[in-house]
Amino acid sequence: MSNYRRFRVPGATWFFTVALAERGATHLTDRIDLLRAAYRATAGEHPIRCEAMVILPDHLHAVWTLPPGDADFSTRWRKIKGRFTHATGLRGIQTHSKQEKGEAGLWQRRFWEHLIRDPDEEARAIAFCHSDPVRHGLVDAAAGWPFSTVHRGLRTMVGGSPTLRAASVAAVA
Repeated sequence: MSNYRRFRVPGATWFFTVALAERGATHLTDRIDLLRAAYRATAGEHPIRCEAMVILPDHLHAVWTLPPGDADFSTRWRKIKGRFTHATGLRGIQTHSKQEKGEAGLWQRRFWEHLIRDPDEEARAIAFCHSDPVRHGLVDAAAGWPFSTVHRGLRTMVGGSPTLRAASVAAVA
């Protein structure tokens, strides 16, 4: 197993991009309920404060703050991706390497993460999430995209109390 060099900053805020292996696919929005369920289950086990998120047909962006003392965003993404893949039963691009490792090939193996260093950078990352459907020509205005946290006006911790968990998951997608 690869040992990627990643910053380990407990309680930090991060910007992520996670993509399907097949660009142009529409699995994430076509099966949004299964993605929501995968997110909900993972956040129930590993709390996430979701500052912003947008789900597009073939990729998503998120701004998360992890709890104090916790820097393990990789496990969260692994579980979300695995649960979604299992629930959909979808298979993606099957390279020889992915076949050898028993991977479904639905997702790109890695994801992109960026440590947010200050409030201005966080605001830019959140704005990027919310405006991405406009950049991709999916809608004319960010508010027109249904799979975005642009529609909520509050920040919540997912995985804390059941009330907060349900409110945040509903807002994400």
